[in-house]
Amino acid sequence: MVEKDKKTKRREYDRAGQERRQTRREVRDRKTEEQDLEKAEESFLSGRLEGRNAVIEAFRSGRTVERVYVQEGLTDGPISTILREAAKAGTEISRVSREQLDAMSETGRHQGVIARAAAFSYGSIEDMLALAKERGEDPFLVLLDGIEDPHNLGAIIRTACFAGAHGVIIPKHRAVGLTPAAVRASAGAVHHVPVAKVANIGKTIEELREAGLWFVCADMDGEPMYKLSLTGPIGVVVGSEGDGVGRLVREKCDFTAAIPRRGPLDSLNASVAAGVMLYEIVRQRINS
Repeated sequence: MVEKDKKTKRREYDRAGQERRQTRREVRDRKTEEQDLEKAEESFLSGRLEGRNAVIEAFRSGRTVERVYVQEGLTDGPISTILREAAKAGTEISRVSREQLDAMSETGRHQGVIARAAAFSYGSIEDMLALAKERGEDPFLVLLDGIEDPHNLGAIIRTACFAGAHGVIIPKHRAVGLTPAAVRASAGAVHHVPVAKVANIGKTIEELREAGLWFVCADMDGEPMYKLSLTGPIGVVVGSEGDGVGRLVREKCDFTAAIPRRGPLDSLNASVAAGVMLYEIVRQRINS
């Protein structure tokens, strides 16, 4: 009996040790992932662009592109557009091999073109409000709480741009920034819609409320969005796919709005949910 107790205790001790080691590995992996994202964001902000749409939209937005690296042998439509825009802007063009581009790429999806542009800077909330005033429209902002997937971020920025939103606001911490992958997923939208980074989403909501905006939070437990009036100066708050909008941020919002569900799944991809919500606002603005 004593020997059996010893074996049981030994197994429990070994299991506890395995759990501690697993936790340390997870913390280490998370830290490494965050460091990689920070480096990728620094790469984009310093001027590296990858992918055909990102480079084309950089030219079209008027951003200074210093040099374009194009894969040898490529002459299709988008590449021809890039070469034409580069020639028009006086940008240096370098024809390089696929292997050279692969070595330069940080996303692994360069599509045969990488550009070095003037440093990119985040926009400001003042830029967004000024853009709304310039267009003669009520402010329409998108606030993201805890979006960590760069593809989701890029897709949301793309939809926000297409829907006519005046800006996208993201937190400085515990969220992805403008990495090359996010920029590529935005299909160049980052060059047309301001993206601002703030220290605290909740505090930003309070400050914008003083400027006349009201806020709706996307939440599956909220009121069906079709029953809400979503016109006027508005900010839409969207959370991560897993956790949604954090409690403290959600409590700052005026309403919570849910996308009606008819099938068995209980959630949508964050960028899809944002798109549905944004276009309900567009629909109501058109009809108001």
